[in-house]
Amino acid sequence: MQEINVLIVDDAIFMRTVLKKMLLEEGNINVVGEADNGVEAIELAGKLQPDLITLDITMPEMDGLTAIEGILKVSPNSKVIMCSAMGQQAMVIDAIKKGARDFIVKPFEKSRVLQAIQNVMGQ
Repeated sequence: MQEINVLIVDDAIFMRTVLKKMLLEEGNINVVGEADNGVEAIELAGKLQPDLITLDITMPEMDGLTAIEGILKVSPNSKVIMCSAMGQQAMVIDAIKKGARDFIVKPFEKSRVLQAIQNVMGQ
């Protein structure tokens, strides 16, 4: 499997750490950056051009739903996986309409995270 460069976007450092640890265990996944809000995410996506972005929906300054369009403008080849808490299904559907490729629900299950990555990177 090819190397995958990932940008993790979540306002909770704990969630970023959990996800980063999961991804780095895979060997072919590099975490190239982390952001804690949508403004930072757009800036880093433009700079880093990651293959994949995990994007939290609820964040301060700019949420994931607002950020997704900006991210895809500055980094059109990046694939976005939304991260949501339970009960945010309507927002997830909105995110998919805006260009997200898949979603994962918190708390993260490693098998589901890896399945989502496989799904979007295979597209």
